[in-house]
Amino acid sequence: MRGGGIRAVVPLTLTALLVGGCFSGSPTPPAPTHTPPDAAPGSPEPEGGLPPLPERLTRQTVDWGDCPAPSPLQGSGDPPGDPWRCGTLTVPVDYAEPEGDTIELALIMAPATDQRSRIGSLVFNFGGPGGSGVATLPRSADRYEAIGVAYDLVSFDPRGVGESAGVVCRDDEELDRAAQEYPGPPRTPDEERALLAANSDYATDCAERNGELLAHVGTVDAARDLDLLRRALGEEQLHYFGVSYGTRLGAAYAHLFPRRVGRTVLDAVVDPTRDHPERLLLQAEGFQLALDNYLDHCAIVVSDCPTGEGGPAGYATLTALFDGLREAPLPTDSGRFLTQDLAITGVLSALYSKGSWSYLTDAIRQAREDGRGDLLLRAAERYNGRDSEGRYRNLGSANTAVNCADFSARPTVETVHEQRDAFLAASPVFGERLVWGLLSCADWPFVGEREQPPVAAEGARPILLLATTGDPATPYVGAERMREELGEGVGVLVTYEGEGHGAFGGGDSCVTDTVLAHLLAGTTPADGTVC
Repeated sequence: MRGGGIRAVVPLTLTALLVGGCFSGSPTPPAPTHTPPDAAPGSPEPEGGLPPLPERLTRQTVDWGDCPAPSPLQGSGDPPGDPWRCGTLTVPVDYAEPEGDTIELALIMAPATDQRSRIGSLVFNFGGPGGSGVATLPRSADRYEAIGVAYDLVSFDPRGVGESAGVVCRDDEELDRAAQEYPGPPRTPDEERALLAANSDYATDCAERNGELLAHVGTVDAARDLDLLRRALGEEQLHYFGVSYGTRLGAAYAHLFPRRVGRTVLDAVVDPTRDHPERLLLQAEGFQLALDNYLDHCAIVVSDCPTGEGGPAGYATLTALFDGLREAPLPTDSGRFLTQDLAITGVLSALYSKGSWSYLTDAIRQAREDGRGDLLLRAAERYNGRDSEGRYRNLGSANTAVNCADFSARPTVETVHEQRDAFLAASPVFGERLVWGLLSCADWPFVGEREQPPVAAEGARPILLLATTGDPATPYVGAERMREELGEGVGVLVTYEGEGHGAFGGGDSCVTDTVLAHLLAGTTPADGTVC
């Protein structure tokens, strides 16, 4: 799950995307070519009454070549150079009609740096839903350098994301205008009606622009795509590293294809037992916990902390800031204004990582003392996928489309009223804004598949679950529930006692050693290990 970007005309529903850093690689040997044998073990088979896939799909291999520059839908930047190679995979739009229309999934790969010790391909999904793996993996690959010795590092844009038939519901100018005009959570019946009308218009626009594809961008279809990718890579099992929403995808794969699960790590684990309203309430609790931890830290470490002594006094300071922005947004050097909704998004964004707390302190101080919104706006726009030229990645549209395809719940404004007190109790600072995110799938043109994609994976090899006690976006309890749902002996939970969204890559040696042992040596730690 990530936090933000669902649509700019309504409160941005929180989901989680872990954004990688930059990476500058050195040349490595050419990418190996893997050709699956005619009857490779673990070839795709009909599931849930689906017809068999045609050979033109099951016999694919990936033709790796030079990478193009990332598109605006993925995130702008220079094209990845050596060692990165790019390709495509053809998948059916509708697995119930595999002879019908197809789409191309964008892929990226860097070969293992020591081919003699190569284990196989390790496929990454970094979260969202809506995050481009093709753009993210090269930027964050320094985290995975030790893993890349023995694995080809592979990622992809899932269906509906980036260059994989990316869903786009509104153009950049419309998103910009809506973000600047949205006043904040409705306070009157007229404002409620305006919000509902905006939701309905957004859903209509999305259906007109994307058609039947919207019915086929859910996690279960993406998991089936993963098995076609495994096949095209020439692997008998899928070795996989999923972060945040990527854990939902990885668990869905394990449910569909338990015997094909290879060495798998799920970091920042999504709770598989909650429907959309319950997940959003859990996130409200998670972000409030992260805020409390930040406020306590700021009060102790920063001599002139802009939120004072923290606790209720800190809540009052932030609430006053947000309330003031509703009527008087703050100017920025870009000419855009920091609105109430963008300010809240900026704060939420900075709570994803303890490393961003000093930035958050500066941003709050700038807003309160200088009357400027530059720092909070910058955090919000990075979070919403907007670059300096005003171009948006499609993670917001894709996020809505995937979640609405996955979940059958369609809360109404009455649901918002019923849940408001619970959200305010969960988060005195963010609850009022987050409860309106319940309407993210209102008037969506297609019915969701189920309350929650199933994850039970009896017969799968042990899957390493990493959970951080202070994770704001995927609270710790979700990992405990994932362990239960995967089945006895499948989910192995490792707890990292710390802050931030995601445990691996944060520098903790215990977490690093545990993951490397699991992936490189096949040595899974004892369930209940604490780092």
